[in-house]
Amino acid sequence: MSLILPDFDESVIVRSAEAEVVGRAPTTIRMLADSGSTGGALSTQRVTLTGGADGARPHHHARSAEMFYMLDGTAEVLSGGQVVTVERGDLVVVPPGLPHAFGAAPGHDADILVVITPGVERFEYFRHLERIALGKVPPESLLEVQGLYDTHFLESAAWEERR
Repeated sequence: MSLILPDFDESVIVRSAEAEVVGRAPTTIRMLADSGSTGGALSTQRVTLTGGADGARPHHHARSAEMFYMLDGTAEVLSGGQVVTVERGDLVVVPPGLPHAFGAAPGHDADILVVITPGVERFEYFRHLERIALGKVPPESLLEVQGLYDTHFLESAAWEERR
């Protein structure tokens, strides 16, 4: 087991009103702290999904674990080969290499705090997703940058059957 020693010496404080927001309903991402501001310790964002919206399609991270903490609502999370339903106060931590995905449960809203550790510069990834949603770049452009953001897409029969 390796120990990650983050390199920052002051607290990171992000005021809600100052956080950059990308997307719009049904999928909104409030970008809170990126790897650069936490000395590589973590990256975190708050994802708000309405009306059963998808959050992320199946993927894995080779070098980071990802944590999902349910602030409110009901979501479905792919963890390996199983899809679990999580509700307010529930926590899911996915280790590096394990396939995962998430979305609001059908007909529900979900408000999720997402933390990736060790951190990866993710803010530009979310800006890229917004450009795709606005039609400024094609969806397949994400495949060209998946290594840069340690987000490697894959197929999941369990997720497809459920969603």
